Amino acid sequence: MSAETARRSVRILTWAGLATGVIGGLLIAFPKALAFGGPWVQLALGIATLILAFRARKAGIAEVPDFDGRLSLLAALLGFAVVFFAGQVAFGILMSAGS
Repeated sequence: MSAETARRSVRILTWAGLATGVIGGLLIAFPKALAFGGPWVQLALGIATLILAFRARKAGIAEVPDFDGRLSLLAALLGFAVVFFAGQVAFGILMSAGS
């Protein structure tokens, strides 16, 4: 893959990761926005954010000569936060259903 193609794919993956992380964060801030399946959608968005961010970092480190991974790192941290907060709610739902 050429450097320009790698740079473009890293940019797309990074911004897609940031977008999914922001959407997940907004759904955590406003949990009543989704009437059905709220924490599960948030968990899926958080996991998607992590996957996109780490794919961007992997491609950037391997194939872009002057890679600056701050935005993809921000997306990864946002993904961890979304998974953490959505996971707490999902775990509470599972525990209340089990007892």
